[in-house]
Amino acid sequence: MKLMIASDIHGSYLYCSELMKRYEAEKPDRLVLLGDILYHGPRNNLPGEYNPKNVIELLNPLKKNILCVRGNCDTEVDQMVLDFSILSDYALISIDDVTIFATHGHLVDEQFLSRLNDNDILLCGHTHIPACENDGKHIYLNPGSVSIPKACSKNSYMTFENKTFLWKTLDGEIYKEYKIPV
Repeated sequence: MKLMIASDIHGSYLYCSELMKRYEAEKPDRLVLLGDILYHGPRNNLPGEYNPKNVIELLNPLKKNILCVRGNCDTEVDQMVLDFSILSDYALISIDDVTIFATHGHLVDEQFLSRLNDNDILLCGHTHIPACENDGKHIYLNPGSVSIPKACSKNSYMTFENKTFLWKTLDGEIYKEYKIPV
């Protein structure tokens, strides 16, 4: 099973189009979206080619292959135009004895982390900053942002296959790798 993981599209037709090119090249079994799909949010500048209606047209045909969680900028109105579920706060993904707790990240705190089992993976977006941290109990991963990267990071996404996460730019260049410890 191969996952493609992306977050924080924020209504950018330009960057969502680039992500869709990578989707076609990667050929994942599932596209995991970590929220903030259509709206840019009041704290962010408008992303390149802000056009949520065109983003809808790109994503809806993939509805059977998308697993999505709600971001802080996603609303019930967005759910009315998207053909895949976006209003769950989290999703549990279990692949090859690996448990991934996928959520946007805006509801995560220390109390939340205590609910996870040792060696579970916490997969979040929200910060727009790629991350890979292992504190000995939990593994925290963030793909960064498709459309509005922060902290000098690049527009990016991740893949997960054979217990390996790869961070990639929207041109497919791998810039980080993390193998699940066995």
